[in-house]
Parts: sequence; C-alpha cells; structure tokens
Amino acid sequence: MIKSMNDLIEFARRKGKKRIAVVYPMSKEVMEGLKLSEDLAYPVLFGNSDRINALASEVNLKDFEVYHAETPKEAAYTAISFVKERKADFLMKGKISTPDFLRAVLDKEKGLRSGQILSHVAVQEVAGYERLVFLTDAGMNIRPDLKTKVEILKNAIGILKKLGYEEIKAAGLASIEQVSENMPETIDYAVLSKMAERGVFGGNFIFDGPLGFDIVASREAAQMKGINTTVSQEADIWLCPDVASGNILSKALIYFAGAKVGGIIAGAKAPIILLSRSDTPDRKLYSIAFGIAALG
Repeated sequence: MIKSMNDLIEFARRKGKKRIAVVYPMSKEVMEGLKLSEDLAYPVLFGNSDRINALASEVNLKDFEVYHAETPKEAAYTAISFVKERKADFLMKGKISTPDFLRAVLDKEKGLRSGQILSHVAVQEVAGYERLVFLTDAGMNIRPDLKTKVEILKNAIGILKKLGYEEIKAAGLASIEQVSENMPETIDYAVLSKMAERGVFGGNFIFDGPLGFDIVASREAAQMKGINTTVSQEADIWLCPDVASGNILSKALIYFAGAKVGGIIAGAKAPIILLSRSDTPDRKLYSIAFGIAALG
C-alpha cells in the first residue's frame, strides 16, 4: 500500500517520465512546481513564449517545450488538443481562470469529456493517520445527488486500483451515524453501503456510512460511541456530502494539521490537475505525481 507522499512520488517515478500539457503557466509558482517535478514530468507549455522562457530561466527550468498562445483560451484549447492527440499524457491548469479552464475541458466537441462524471480527488498525507486519504469531491460537484455520488465513488475507486490497491475501504462523512430524512446525505450513504455490500462497486470494496468524522478518524472515538465499523481509522476514501464540506475539510487539514496534499480531476480522458492560486510548489509536485500515478 502507498502510505505517504514519498511513496506516491516513487510510484509515479517508476512509471517513467510523462509529458504534461500546462495551460498558461504565467507565474513563478507554477514554474517552481514544474522545476520540483522535472524528474517526473516533461513540461509542454502553452502561453506567451517570451514570458514563459523568462520565467523558466528564473527558476532554472531547462528541459521543456513552448507553444505560443496569445490568450489563455487559445492556450487551453491547444493544450487539450495535445492531450487528445496523445502528444501529452495529462493536463494542468496554470494562470487561467477556473471557469475558462473548465469550459474548455468540458467542451462537447473539443474538450476531454469521456462520458463519465468529472470529480475532484484530493490525496492527503495527515500526520497520525496510518494511510493516505483520498478525499472526494472537494472541487467539482457542488451538491451531488445519489447518482452522482455513485460516479464520484467509482472515479476514486478507479484511481486507487491504478495505484495498486487490492482492498479499498471508504467512509461516507456526515454529522451523525443514523439515517435521517432531514439529512439527504445520510440516506444516500445507507444506499451506497448496501450497493457496496451487493458488489456494485466490485470485489474487495467496503463502504460504510453515514459516519461522523470522529468515527472515521479514530478507533477510540468509535469504541466510545459504540459504533462497530471496519473503516474506522482505515478508510482510504473519504466521501464528502457536498463540495463545501469537502473543501473546508481539505483546507483545514492543510492549514491546521500540516497535511501534504495533491489533487486531480478524475473521469476525463486523462487526469487533470486543477490548482488553486494559493497552492505551494510542493502541492504542485504532489499533484503532478498523483496525476502520473493515476494514468492508465
């Protein structure tokens, strides 16, 4: 099992160097992330060539390709075409607005749609937790219904299988452990639990929910509350009820618990790295390693 970010980076390294198409990498922070990842990924950069070359020189990035684009939109569509034509292995967002970036990704004719729901998966290394956490969805689906939660879960399971996981455990995060008609996510989780029990998500997969965060994070808390679950402190996937709770939890773990984190969008024709402006070069490295690890 991959238990740390160092394990994830090593797993990605063993796959060999991959080509990453970067949309409008017009910031030093993006270039610093690419510099940290230079033994994992070969950058193919789309944007203003003069500015890109200047930034690359500033961070001492030497081995890359540049394709000039006048606008972020042009850069996005050209980069996506490289991925579709297999001239690059996966896609990364640079200094382009998220709506413009996603509009190009989701374009029915020119984008990277695969027919699946797109969902965000964040991989996090949290001190004191004995395995990596795959938190989903903290970035794409605002208020997913049951059908969407099924697809979000399938995307995450697919990634873990590519990472070599043979047995996968998942928890549905909620504020209570009982099913309540006033909390739709608790009903969804109960259905997902039964679907998992009946093999809908494949073999060697366990899902339990609804479960409070304390139950998922601590065996001691589960024992104190009298909750008997096999996923307590062993869940690989943390399924969130909505994007707000997932985003808040992810950032709380980063800023209050010092979690190391990387993230990708799953469900497209290739992994997509959707970075925040506040993401550090280290988080860019972890995201790139995660994107490579998630390649088929």
